[in-house]
Amino acid sequence: MDLANLVPIPVLLPLLAAGITLTLARRPALQRIVSGTTLGLVAVLALILCLGADAQGPIVLWVGAWPEGLGIVLVADRLSSLLVLVSSIVTAIVVIFPSRRDIADSADGAPVSVFHPTFLVLTAGVSHAFLAGDLFNLFVGFEMLLFSSYVLIMLGATKERVRAGSTYVTVSLLSSTLFLLAIAIVYAATGTVSFAQLPERLAALDPGLQLVIQLLLLVVFGIKAAIFPLQSWLPDSYPTAPASVTAVFAGLLTKVGVFAIIRLQTLLFPHSPLTELLLAVAILTLVLGILGALAQGEIKRLLSFTLVSHIGYMLLGVALGTEAGLAGAIFYIVHHILVQTALFIVVGLIERVGGSTSLARLGGLASVPLLAALYLIPALNLGGIPPFSGFLGKVALMDAALEVPTPLAVAAVVAGVATSLLTLLAVVRVWQRAFWQDRGEDDDRVHSLRVLPRVWVFASTALVLITVSLTALAGPLTDYAQRASVDIRGGAYQLAVEEATP
Repeated sequence: MDLANLVPIPVLLPLLAAGITLTLARRPALQRIVSGTTLGLVAVLALILCLGADAQGPIVLWVGAWPEGLGIVLVADRLSSLLVLVSSIVTAIVVIFPSRRDIADSADGAPVSVFHPTFLVLTAGVSHAFLAGDLFNLFVGFEMLLFSSYVLIMLGATKERVRAGSTYVTVSLLSSTLFLLAIAIVYAATGTVSFAQLPERLAALDPGLQLVIQLLLLVVFGIKAAIFPLQSWLPDSYPTAPASVTAVFAGLLTKVGVFAIIRLQTLLFPHSPLTELLLAVAILTLVLGILGALAQGEIKRLLSFTLVSHIGYMLLGVALGTEAGLAGAIFYIVHHILVQTALFIVVGLIERVGGSTSLARLGGLASVPLLAALYLIPALNLGGIPPFSGFLGKVALMDAALEVPTPLAVAAVVAGVATSLLTLLAVVRVWQRAFWQDRGEDDDRVHSLRVLPRVWVFASTALVLITVSLTALAGPLTDYAQRASVDIRGGAYQLAVEEATP
């Protein structure tokens, strides 16, 4: 079987399922079954692509018979296929959580039926962005994410969600406008938008124009990734959404931006790493993000700030411009997708059991041992406690940074270690207040997992166990990330696309 024929299916299958779930608008249980089955199939296909890319190199599919420079090309290399696999696993688990209460705050006639079609379009957009072989199709993937995420963040139409959605869409539209401008400049200057063809043609441009294009694209992707100083929209937008939506947003959407930065720095401008600039941005993202987290009294906002902060670790790996740094960044992306998603899902359970996500109103949740364990495990993982994957990923990044003999690289190591300790402080503060704080004499609520659907408990447990399994799989995943890094920096991507060009 030609694996190239499988490359578009992670995009097409969710779109087809989105149409099917629209016809099941009055059957939410069937919608959930269709969505879960579809995303499970996508995960299986992504695993096949991942193994195929690891065995034979990047898998390329040219769509249609378009002339060179205009053709639509999808590429599943080690990096993109791995991220499609991880994202499909996460979305397949998360899609079972939404309920009318979560999405609509119990409002009568709330559009619960809209969730599944929109969620499937979102997953298709994520896969399309990861598999895109050119700037324009990356833009298309971003737009699929924009429109579907705007609908999801606004579900229920509460005042907070409308305000957050307005902020989110304004920032996203600005990013999209700048992206279109960058694509127009690139195409006018080079005659192509293909990732495989652009490196050579961009290198032939005037250095000043090269820098303008690189910085413009870095701003666009930096907004998506929420790096400093382009991050302020995220903590105001994500916490207002339903728990399942916030979990996917936190786990995946910023990683699409980080992925785009990797493509920018390793494929389009491999000889212009902007190391000092990106290291400085990584340090500021790490430090300011975690300081913001420490100032929060609401769990979702606290985790949103830790999300911003830990994007700095991934940016650090890219900024180093080395194979070791890039491999560390890839490992950390996988770790963070799973752990951050698990934490937000567990916070959704905390909200249902405890009635709030405000640390001032929570307490006594230690009486629910399973919920306590479900929070503590990914929280310690995020904080970098050994032997969890968070510790291993941070150590890999710190080792890679110490191999680069510059003051900023050393400063990045210091910032990385400090951020890890402060992250641990932040999540332990949540643990102490939400689970061990005295509820007060006038609080007669009975905390029990019985208020939750049983499938939620099983799925949350499965997701947390997957985060734990990363420790056992750290060796194979590290080796895979190193091979992916060698591929990206060694030109295997460009060579595979050129060989497959019709």
